[in-house]
Amino acid sequence: DWAGTVTHAVSAVPVTGRGLPVLIYSPGLGEPRTWGTTLVEDLASRGYVVVTVDHTYESPEVQFPDGSLATMAAPGDPDSFLSKALSVRTDDTRFVLDQLALLDSGRSPDVDGLRLPPGLAGALDLSRVGMFGHSMGGTAAAVTMAAEPRITAGINFDGNLTHFDGTPIPVAENGLDRPFLLVGKDGKTDTGPGWTTFLSNTKGWARQLLLRGSQHASFTDAETLLPQLDLDPAVREADIGTIEPHTAIRTQEAYVAAFFDRWLRDRDDHLLDGPSPAYPAMAFVGEGGTSAAHR
Repeated sequence: DWAGTVTHAVSAVPVTGRGLPVLIYSPGLGEPRTWGTTLVEDLASRGYVVVTVDHTYESPEVQFPDGSLATMAAPGDPDSFLSKALSVRTDDTRFVLDQLALLDSGRSPDVDGLRLPPGLAGALDLSRVGMFGHSMGGTAAAVTMAAEPRITAGINFDGNLTHFDGTPIPVAENGLDRPFLLVGKDGKTDTGPGWTTFLSNTKGWARQLLLRGSQHASFTDAETLLPQLDLDPAVREADIGTIEPHTAIRTQEAYVAAFFDRWLRDRDDHLLDGPSPAYPAMAFVGEGGTSAAHR
């Protein structure tokens, strides 16, 4: 019963503090925005305002104000779908940023005019915005940053930067001029033309990390939930690898917080400078090579 899953979140609580940095989370293709709850809750506990986005016709379902549901539509031609999906995700993110500006001014963007939680108006610092995502959401973080200067820094969790034929997409060909972090599953050391091209062309700070023992779904709530299910070990390992779940979660939380703290709060704990004995599961790919790191 996924709907009955207990989280640490509480609705409509008063907001404390001012000048809070904002993060936007974009999920993978076919995944709901709630599939990143573990990481989102941790970032919220650190003082970030985190907004998660369901992308219409890509998420399993999106409910509109009139109660109607838009469900996932099967893609047609893969490359035209990829281009359209990334364009839509960019527009979705721009819309969210515009609505956040309204919200911060004290106006409720809710279609039914629901009142804002106490203290939320005026609490956001929209000059400090980051974006992160998993799979297609990670790809969208890079693509959106290229088109949207309001986003200062971004993270891509295991999302490809290529067309389906393996050629680099435009953001890989052009790179970025702002900080960006790539985090891949175990074995993703030879990233092919996508990540390699992106890192070579990026003029801003960039790094590529690898989470040892992980698989593609390790960067989602699958790492939290699948170990609690009675699954065949081979099935579980195909999804989330062999890394101990607590280690996977805590390592991701530490590096994501370190990245956004560094670039949105000017707080550098130096965790991103190189391998740390405190987090041996996180490897720095190509350490010392220009294709993997820019300072």
